[in-house]
Amino acid sequence: MQTDIFDGAGKKRRIEEIESAMLGQDFWSDKDKAQAMIKELQTLKDEVLGVGKYDNGSAIMTIFSGAGGDDAEDFSGILLEMYFKYISRKNWSYLLIHQNQNDHGGYRNVTIEISGKFVYGTLKNESGVHRLVRISPFNAKKMRHTSFSLVEVIPKFEKTGEVEIPEGDLRVELSRAGGPGGQNVNKRETAVRIVHIPTNLSAHATSERSQAQNKERAMQILTGKVYKRMEEERVAKEKGMYISKTTQIEWGSQIRSYVFHPYKMVKDHRTNVETSDVEGVLNGEIDEFIEAEKGL
Repeated sequence: MQTDIFDGAGKKRRIEEIESAMLGQDFWSDKDKAQAMIKELQTLKDEVLGVGKYDNGSAIMTIFSGAGGDDAEDFSGILLEMYFKYISRKNWSYLLIHQNQNDHGGYRNVTIEISGKFVYGTLKNESGVHRLVRISPFNAKKMRHTSFSLVEVIPKFEKTGEVEIPEGDLRVELSRAGGPGGQNVNKRETAVRIVHIPTNLSAHATSERSQAQNKERAMQILTGKVYKRMEEERVAKEKGMYISKTTQIEWGSQIRSYVFHPYKMVKDHRTNVETSDVEGVLNGEIDEFIEAEKGL
């Protein structure tokens, strides 16, 4: 459908029509029609709201492990590999900024910078809690286990001055860069963590050789986090919604579930897109979810 035949009010009505249709149980019965409507919805939203200021640029992704112990940290590693494969499929590139790895290859948290065209606009809706259900490889009784990881995607700021953050709102913490298991791999305090005191948002950088470089990198990340929080609050205010200052990485808050047992399924709870091809998803084939998310 041609979107330019609508005036502002007409476009908003059409947005509501498509969003209402997306809630129907049979929305995905005609896959081609559903994807066409999602594409139309995104075009309409871009015209009504304007494309996000930083959508065309690079992004910074952090994955945090939540409830689930070793399983959650392993799940964070699984998600990281999934995104690595997606990045490769898109011909983007990535740089490891910070990692807090456990002794068996999982991650308590890990941050990467993803470079390419329209990275942030593509991945920004991946932000949220991801849930895994499987037989735990860490449980001797081979019991089914549920674990959670939080994915956070923020825009990369080339110039941190684009978002004004008073110096007095920041707390800088220095430490030694550590490797897997927590051992120090650097005798100097090059690792930098910066906290934005009003929101308690924080950023950590360890990949650079000097403290000054890590501080600059951490500030880039923190600026992106503060910007994203401001944008979320602006959109929530426009929609008359309340936005929580914290995201609980636990049951009931997930945006997507990855089920390995007792059946195989990956389902996005916002768009109701689902597939039984779990292996394909973990191999980076997440375009169906990404396209549907763009209509959110």
